[in-house]
Amino acid sequence: MKSIKVTIAGAGSGYTPGIVLTLLNSDEFNVEELRLYDIDPVRNDDMHVIIDFIVNNGGYDIELIKTEDPKIAFTGVDFVFSQIRVGKMEMREIDEKIPLKHGLVGQETCGLGGFSYGMRSMKGFSELIDLIQEYAPQAWILNYTNPETIVAETVRRKYPDAKIVNACDMTIGIEDLICDSFDYDRKNWIQEYYGLNHFGWYKSIYDVSLGRDIMPEILEKIQKQGFNVEGMDDSWALTYENMKKMVDDFPTHIPNNYLQYYLYPEMIVEQSDPNYTRANEIMDGRLKKIKETAKMIRENPDLEGIDYEGNSHGQYIVDIAASILYNKNDRFMLIVPNMGSIPNLRQDATVEVPCYVNAKGVEPIRLGFNIPDFHKGLMEAQVASEKLLVDAYFENSYQKALEAFTLNQTVPNAKVAKAVLDDLIEANGDYWVELK
Repeated sequence: MKSIKVTIAGAGSGYTPGIVLTLLNSDEFNVEELRLYDIDPVRNDDMHVIIDFIVNNGGYDIELIKTEDPKIAFTGVDFVFSQIRVGKMEMREIDEKIPLKHGLVGQETCGLGGFSYGMRSMKGFSELIDLIQEYAPQAWILNYTNPETIVAETVRRKYPDAKIVNACDMTIGIEDLICDSFDYDRKNWIQEYYGLNHFGWYKSIYDVSLGRDIMPEILEKIQKQGFNVEGMDDSWALTYENMKKMVDDFPTHIPNNYLQYYLYPEMIVEQSDPNYTRANEIMDGRLKKIKETAKMIRENPDLEGIDYEGNSHGQYIVDIAASILYNKNDRFMLIVPNMGSIPNLRQDATVEVPCYVNAKGVEPIRLGFNIPDFHKGLMEAQVASEKLLVDAYFENSYQKALEAFTLNQTVPNAKVAKAVLDDLIEANGDYWVELK
């Protein structure tokens, strides 16, 4: 079992305990050193209290380091797990509420809120990559930073030789939901999936234990039974009700749940509360839990335990690290340049497709079929709008940003696109590059 040093960038995130517990309990490698890095010292300190408790309470033999110094954070590490959120949850709230004010979808990674976040992430993530390249050019960067397609396109243009894997666990979430709802085991599956990040479809799911494609029966079960949403919060339960509607209306493929924002934007706006969005739910939930847990530990270090455990979000990124470390060639859904993976889609698109991961990095799978025109048309428009946004970032171009906003499929016309763009420029200030 190999020993590794890992840095979590954006360590103040509520996802950190789950990732750390998955890391510490892995039987594939020994985490010799774990470094928590965040530019917010208060959040980093709270998370350090929680992770230190987990390490000590679990009897793990590991050196734990908390730092806001990038030199200390990155020098000599093997992996950087990146989950930064530029502007934190306060800016996510703005991303969601400004479009809603104009009658448009307000969402973290989709629509114009996603583009606002994308402009911040391009700038902030580029600064992070610069630091990693300076202090740890040998390290693998396993990236969860959103919006993934926009971030991956930025990295492709600016850092073509960076050792980076762009991953999203949403497909794992969908597959877990299907298994929980209809009694399958995704470990038996070989999936054909294609799209952009948060914008894709399953074409087939071959179950090796059954020896057949089970997609037709899954689609039938979704239509007849719906998903099991017991125990979910209201917003996620509604999301999966909307996902069933997508299957009812377009019954040939299993869609990524985020497609609801593009296929039914007016319905999503009607379902939204412009004064209390998902960002507010997280502030009152996951973020509040971090503060309360850290306070509880500080006041009583001898607690028997705290309410955190490993999860599929953590397992996904840990499995990717293991596949690199041991040259395993395991299969994952990852965000990569198209270059023929989807034959009838433009070659320079940044797509999400099955890939093999080994010691050299990511090897995308060529799917070997043309995708339907309906999906292709949706994807081509989305690719173009995202590329225009990345152009706007690199060229400091207001015009390209306006074109990107206008082309986004949640937007009905250029007038409202311009109004939202101008509002978001003012709200984001120095988080964005200057647009001229």
